[in-house]
Order: sequence, then structure tokens, then C-alpha cells
Amino acid sequence: MWGRADGGTGSGVTNSPRLIAVSEPRRAEAVVLVLHGGASRRDDPRVSPTQLSVLRMIPIAKRVAKADRRRLAVYRLLNSTRGWDTSHTPVDDVHWAIDQLREGFGSELPVGLVGHSLGGRAAILAADRAEVRSVVALNPWVYPTDGGADLSGRRILIAHGTDDRIASPTSSAAVARTLSRTADVSYVRVEGGKHAMLRRGRDFERLAADFSAATLLHDRTPRGVVAQALAGESLIDI
Repeated sequence: MWGRADGGTGSGVTNSPRLIAVSEPRRAEAVVLVLHGGASRRDDPRVSPTQLSVLRMIPIAKRVAKADRRRLAVYRLLNSTRGWDTSHTPVDDVHWAIDQLREGFGSELPVGLVGHSLGGRAAILAADRAEVRSVVALNPWVYPTDGGADLSGRRILIAHGTDDRIASPTSSAAVARTLSRTADVSYVRVEGGKHAMLRRGRDFERLAADFSAATLLHDRTPRGVVAQALAGESLIDI
């Protein structure tokens, strides 16, 4: 359904953003955009569909789609470049993707963002888009100052593994505190979780799927950790 932005090639790698459909129900009621992370590489800045940071998001996207295949449209975004190029950041790619989704679904459909690592940062920084209703940031690689936007009306869940040595849980906790000045924010500490989410992966997947469905679909009854979060608990340990 979705191609790449101008400048894409037909090879296995791309230097322009691309949307990959995971679930496309006929009558979608909400859209979830899944964002990958991944460090920069000087020898090849292009994003490959087979790089680990991209593959890592496939089970998460599938789990989100499984939450409600009849009503949730789910797409994975492949960024234009690896890492965080300040001249064209992953946030720019998210804006491009949301514009594409607006063309396909209209501006009234709510959007949820789910991102890992730098994708989590992109999700937080792009959440001021009017279409965005909720954000799930998994082990987000952020600066403590990334929480300054006014995100009134958004629901945000930040889940961070306590054993993450790549992205700082201290920084993401600081961002959560700042975001909570305007948005409804819950911070989940995943005991023993590491950056790649291989350990306790199902917990990260479940949080992403359940929170997205509960915040984007009106008649969902949240359970467990997500119920705690939506009830207003700001810090949860699992």
C-alpha cells in the first residue's frame, strides 16, 4: 500500500523513509506507527530491512496488530538514515509517515506511536502532532531535556529495563517527570531488562500492544500494568 519517499531505490536498502504494512483492516479505527532505533554507521548510513534494530520491532508490531486486527492498522517505519542525523532526523521521517497515513485514512483517525531506543526518542519528540493520541517508548535513548513539549491530551508510557547499558534509564525517568507536567505519563521499570529487549521481550511486547489498544480504541478494558498506568500510577515496577 505504501511506497517510499522521493529518492528511494529498488534495492534492499533505502536512504528515504518507507512504510511497511503489518495490518490493514478495511475499517480501521486507529493507526499505530512502529519506530525502530539503531546507531549510525559512517560506512553506510542507509537503513536495511535486515538490520537488527529493524528486525527487533517485527514481533512488537505483530503483537500490536494482534491486539485487534479488525480495528487497528499497524505499520512499521523504516527511517531514511541510521542513527540521528541532525540535518534530517527520525522525527522528520515520523512526520512524513503521519502525512502518508493522513492521505490514506484521513486526519480524524487517532495515531499511536511505538518506538524503541532512538525510535522511542522520535516518538516522544513527534508526539506534538495533532493526530497523535498515545506514545509507547521502549528503552528510549533520550536526553533529559527531551520532555519539554506541551503534550496535553496525550497518554505516554515509558518502559525501561533496569539493566539497560546503552540507553540511560535515569535520562528516560527525567524525561517522564518533565512530560508529566502536561501529559498523562507512566514509567514502567522492567526488572532485569536490557536494551535489546531479548530478555523479558514478551513483557515489552505486551506493554506496547495493550497500551496502544487501550488508548486508541474506546471500548477496550485495560488490565494489569496498563490498567495501573491508565488509573494514574506514575511509577510501576514489573
